[in-house]
Amino acid sequence: MRPVRRLTLTDDVYTSVQTLIMDHAVAPGEKINIDALARRLQVSPTPVREALARLESDGLVRKRALVGYTASPLLSRAEFEDLIEMRLLLEPAAAAKAVHAEDLRAEADLPVQPDAPGFQGIAGFTAQDARFHHRVAELSGNGMLHDAIVRLRSHLHLFRLNFPQSHYGTSAAEHHRIVDAIAAGDGAAAGAAMHDHITAARERHLSYFGS
Repeated sequence: MRPVRRLTLTDDVYTSVQTLIMDHAVAPGEKINIDALARRLQVSPTPVREALARLESDGLVRKRALVGYTASPLLSRAEFEDLIEMRLLLEPAAAAKAVHAEDLRAEADLPVQPDAPGFQGIAGFTAQDARFHHRVAELSGNGMLHDAIVRLRSHLHLFRLNFPQSHYGTSAAEHHRIVDAIAAGDGAAAGAAMHDHITAARERHLSYFGS
């Protein structure tokens, strides 16, 4: 891990610690020593604490009294299924209500292959995938529905489990089917396309859990 030197120090430290957690360089359930992490990144403890507070809101770390921060455990199979169930309740409803916007088709596009090893290579895919889903939720016009979908932080949790290579070349096509339906003003088709997309993503991740 290279030293963090750029002016946007807090954001850089957040990204660096997030990468360590997503790549399991900080193992799931591992206690996080703030001073040791600050030395590793060659920064003071203050931006590390700020980064950990943000990562706690993402669900990637947990803070306990008298213990401090630990990396969150990975989703269990049951938690994974609960997350998918929540997405299937919320996101098709949002897509069905979404109105067309000029930027939505561009948001649907995704990188076609990783450009670096580990989380750094898929970070762009993960962020763009989340932006698309959050934008659809925003276009539903229901602020509470949008906030609920954003708070799930589902993309971070899923891609921390594994990153199936089958996401490349398929997720964007599924996104565009959702956009086509929204652009046509067909709410039922948009909701169905979102349901199919999330169900297909579930199947792509199931291999992580085995039989």
